[in-house]
Amino acid sequence: MLGMGHFWVSWGTFAAQALTLVVLLVVAVVVTGRLVSRGRHTEEGHLEVRDLGRRQDEMSRAVSLAMLPKSAGRRARRAIRHQPADPGERPALFVLDFAGDIRASRAASLREEITAVLSVATPADEVLLRLSNPGGTVNDQGFAASQLLRLRARGIPLTVAVDTMAASGGYMMAAVANRIVAAPFAVVGSIGVITVIPNVHRLLDRAGVDVEQFTAGRYKRTVTVLGKNTDEDRAKLTEELDDTHALFKEWVTAHRPQVDIERVGTGEHWYGTRALELGLVDELQTSDDYIQHRRPTHRVYELHYRVRLPAARRLLASLNRAAGTPLRW
Repeated sequence: MLGMGHFWVSWGTFAAQALTLVVLLVVAVVVTGRLVSRGRHTEEGHLEVRDLGRRQDEMSRAVSLAMLPKSAGRRARRAIRHQPADPGERPALFVLDFAGDIRASRAASLREEITAVLSVATPADEVLLRLSNPGGTVNDQGFAASQLLRLRARGIPLTVAVDTMAASGGYMMAAVANRIVAAPFAVVGSIGVITVIPNVHRLLDRAGVDVEQFTAGRYKRTVTVLGKNTDEDRAKLTEELDDTHALFKEWVTAHRPQVDIERVGTGEHWYGTRALELGLVDELQTSDDYIQHRRPTHRVYELHYRVRLPAARRLLASLNRAAGTPLRW
């Protein structure tokens, strides 16, 4: 009896804490929603364009001048002031950055950056995407990858540089590129799908709590968190995961036919050196080296589309991410 009493005390404490958390979340969502509706007009973005080639030239000159004797330095500075401006006849290299998360939250900014590039770029130009993405939810990662397809459709050469990681949905993005370069120890691959769904049915059953679920459609809901899962539910979810995995492999094959998809489509990841041997990347090189290699022949511009969200919008976005779907690359 003492053990059962302790159980009910613990359960009561847990239930009270859970109820409090739910109430707080509901209140936060309601209040945040109202603040968002009032402050929506403040959500504005702006595009920042930086002449990366000129900045690096200035840094190089600063170091070179510092190494000269004082009198020679003065003459060199006067000569620099009278140098003609870059006529701008060289093709452009547009440098974009994508730091991924589970919900690919930067895809909205990537969309704006690519739209800006497409408004001025020609097939003689090039886009370099510095990609760092561990993967995430299927639809969000797919949307980010679809933005890169816009460049390919217009015939704009696309290079993806992986300095640290392009795994799962990150590699789905990288596969779109005409060329993939990676650092020797960058993590590449992980062509697989995973979902993790906790189940508390037995705990609720011991506490005498019934969970009733009503659906229209045989497979509207299969594996659940609260209800009792059946072998049929698990089999259906596994079937969905297998189909998603098949789509992932088809995507990679379509864009990188040189890859042995049965060899690399196992969910494993590799470091850059091994990824090169498997055809997952085309060259071992960092993004910095790639830009330096292009500087003599290209004007280099770095683009960032920045959005400053009101505090209420940031809170609501955090809540939405916390409640996101568990199915992910």
